[in-house]
Amino acid sequence: MLNKIKEIFAPKAGNVKDAPVRDRLHLAAAALLVEAAATDAQYGAPQREVVERLCREQFALDADEAAELVRDAEAEIEGTNELYGFTRIVREAMPPEERVAIIEMLWEVVYADGTLHEYEASLLRRVCGLIYVTDQDSGTARKRVLEKMGL
Repeated sequence: MLNKIKEIFAPKAGNVKDAPVRDRLHLAAAALLVEAAATDAQYGAPQREVVERLCREQFALDADEAAELVRDAEAEIEGTNELYGFTRIVREAMPPEERVAIIEMLWEVVYADGTLHEYEASLLRRVCGLIYVTDQDSGTARKRVLEKMGL
């Protein structure tokens, strides 16, 4: 009974801590992608498909695993209003070049609808600071995404 009560009041983002390191990392990165996709209040099937595709490609998952990861990430994001727990996991578990790859994924998510909303740009700046990616590296990643997407 006491455990049930603890579960009710425990923040959802705390569940990330209980998973194995690789799973925590994938979930944290996916949560950041979902947050980026939802920042402009237009999170729907097209954005979700981009997030799932990026998870498949970056983490070598099959379609079902990627869909489950995104569902879990959506639940994590819904249960919290802070990014620090997710960014801390990414910062501590990934070398710098992989953190830049996460930023590139985030740029691809925010440009999925063809435009950059000011809230999305703000989120990217915050995440860059929290995972220690320089403005220069973020700008280079952004240029690669824009070129890749033909924007």
